[in-house]
Amino acid sequence: MAHESNGAIYTAAGANLAIAAAKFVGAFFTGSSAMLAEGVHSLVDTANQILLLVGLSRAKKPADARFPFGYGREVYFYAFIVALFIFLGGGAFAVYEGIHKIHYPEASADAVIFGRTIPGFWVNLSILGFAVLAEGYSCAVALKAFWAEKGDREAITAIRRSKDPALFTVLIEDVAALLGLMVALAGVILAEWLQMPSLDGWSSIGIGAILIGMALFLMIETHGLLVGEAAAPETVAVIEETVRTEPGVRHVNAVLTQHLGPSDILVNVSLDMEDDLKAGEVEAMVGRLDARLKARNPAVKRVFIEIQAKESAA
Repeated sequence: MAHESNGAIYTAAGANLAIAAAKFVGAFFTGSSAMLAEGVHSLVDTANQILLLVGLSRAKKPADARFPFGYGREVYFYAFIVALFIFLGGGAFAVYEGIHKIHYPEASADAVIFGRTIPGFWVNLSILGFAVLAEGYSCAVALKAFWAEKGDREAITAIRRSKDPALFTVLIEDVAALLGLMVALAGVILAEWLQMPSLDGWSSIGIGAILIGMALFLMIETHGLLVGEAAAPETVAVIEETVRTEPGVRHVNAVLTQHLGPSDILVNVSLDMEDDLKAGEVEAMVGRLDARLKARNPAVKRVFIEIQAKESAA
């Protein structure tokens, strides 16, 4: 899924950079608080996509003496940093800006472009309309990549079980961005229609609440990956079934797995073997199991097998 993740990230970064520029121009000319909050949000999203790309690149570094299991978890670390950026740089700023606008409400100023005066309302509406189209395209690309990974599982279940934070982070960011744009559009339209500039500030707070909620969700998901989540239950079941069918295995004491990266699974198996097996036979069995497990799941990169009596393992 690395190719799909990278494609979704590049698309999102390009869209967010263009959207951020448009929103800042609109905020500069009209003084819209919601537009400024949305501009900061898009700028933070662009920085986040760059961080995810850095994490994916560093995760490819080969193992060395200091990190014998490789650098696969780099992508989890950078995904957690992205969640913090969204919380502080996007959500907290939007709430602060909204509160300020509620206390000091100002109607959107008209923009003078090439000597012509354009009402601020229409400037904001045009920029938000462009942002919805660009963000919608980015979200469609991320959704297509995510749909290819999730299979038959429900979307929320697929996100909770996904070991590729780069992909689901971009998708959740895009969905949150679209929701934020809807809130910004509602704030701009209602503030103009009801002649209540303070509604622009309330929409900014709404945008901040969406971003903070999304950031907390991402923190929870990436925290588990950082600590060391096990492989998916179906993956563990396949490993156990493969081990049980190996001749000479009396009992499977334990199957322990851990994701060292989105496509890097560490497998530890404790087995109780038949007592009459010779050392050479046990050695051959370990070699067969290692090859079979890696063949059945390419994400399994390391297999460690411990031979111990069932009673000792218990």
